[in-house]
Amino acid sequence: MPTSPQKSVQQAPRHGMHSVSIVGGGVAGLAAACALADEGYRVTLFERRAYVGGRASSYEHPGTGEVIDNCQHILVGCCTNLINLYHRIGVEDKIRWFDRITFVEPGGVRSVLERSALPAPLHSSLSFLRAHAFSLADKLAISRGLMAFVRGIPEDSDQNFADWLVKHRQTKGAIERFWRPTLISALNEDADRISVRYAGMVIREMFLRSSEAGRMGIPMIPLSDLYGQAMEYIRARGGEVRLRTSVDSLKWHEERLAWELETNDATGSFSSDAIVLALSFEAMAKLLPRMPQVPGVDELAANLAGFEHSPITSIHLWFDREITDLDHAALLDSKIDWMYHTSRLQPHRDSSEGSYLELVCSASRWLTKQSQEEIIRMAVAELGRFFPTVREAVLRKAAVVKEVRATYSIRPMLDSIRPAQGSPWPRAFLAGDWTATGWPATMEGAVRSGYLAAEALTLAAGEPKKLFRPDLASTGLMRLFD
Repeated sequence: MPTSPQKSVQQAPRHGMHSVSIVGGGVAGLAAACALADEGYRVTLFERRAYVGGRASSYEHPGTGEVIDNCQHILVGCCTNLINLYHRIGVEDKIRWFDRITFVEPGGVRSVLERSALPAPLHSSLSFLRAHAFSLADKLAISRGLMAFVRGIPEDSDQNFADWLVKHRQTKGAIERFWRPTLISALNEDADRISVRYAGMVIREMFLRSSEAGRMGIPMIPLSDLYGQAMEYIRARGGEVRLRTSVDSLKWHEERLAWELETNDATGSFSSDAIVLALSFEAMAKLLPRMPQVPGVDELAANLAGFEHSPITSIHLWFDREITDLDHAALLDSKIDWMYHTSRLQPHRDSSEGSYLELVCSASRWLTKQSQEEIIRMAVAELGRFFPTVREAVLRKAAVVKEVRATYSIRPMLDSIRPAQGSPWPRAFLAGDWTATGWPATMEGAVRSGYLAAEALTLAAGEPKKLFRPDLASTGLMRLFD
């Protein structure tokens, strides 16, 4: 992988900020570390696990011997900051892009949404009108709903998306076959717990603003391999990545304007001029009592207590034969939301003798108490309703991954407690998809938070840098509504 020459650390006028400790090696921490390393800061990243990527990671499953992702992660064309990070670390060629979404009904009937030469927001209208999955009444209702977001995204309010669907006279078919597969999967939450603001943001970006914004990208390599390149990128620029190293407490030394980090490794303590706390909201809450107790900490603690989790369940199935020629699809009227044909999506896997499928159930609270055997039986039975070959196939092995803390619940009015990148402490900055990024719990939201934290640090150092990437511009007729 090509890398640019290592930059030397600048000496002025950085107000004494030359070294930066990043606590947390998830996507947010990696984004902040890579951006700051590029700006010449001496970066040290601490990650308690043996790998980076946080919830976007992969590992060898002990029951199958296969390397699996903890859950299928995708991106779309409007993820400008995530795409920038991939370009920065040299893995943009590891993303496979798709211009169509396939909806499959029980029995195997397919409907495809794809872009055409028509200007936005009409670029998907021709395929939408042809789609068998939606009745005429459904199409009229969906169109009415989409038009509500053409002019812009509503301000956050106490209204949830289920109420919005009723208010905008959505049919049962429209809800179950369009809004659920697109929104509940994208936001990992049930409609009665989704903020209308973020529902509108997803719909406007994916289906209305431009044809480019709605393209779907899927990694072609395991997530830990993808984000592992960020480690090499940091190291190539003079930084350090300390795996299996947790930060147990932090102390601020006013007399020498430095942070002291107590770690669990042999070195014990570590000093740096500034810190970026790139932790999940629950990990941040646990760390607060072991940080300086200054004004603003109680408010941050109270806000952190207001976040809730929403789970995702992924089901990994290996069959002895090819089950379908589709690379991915939304399964309608099913307990399963999406199917990803991983043996086709990841070229390094041998698909000559079978199929490896990953199935995703979003907001899967109903599955958390079911056994692995029960979930696998359900999944195979559901697949058989869509792909008849499953009924003759042999299931060679299977795995179930329950991510109980997969995302935070993007409920109405959550923005009121999402903190910005500043913090109550000097020279300390916050990152994480739960911070005030303007995006929900996604890899894009995580990268945005990392870039914003890095920007805030450079501003405090007296050398402000523009690292955050703006949204894609509207195209076609949508330019009239910007």
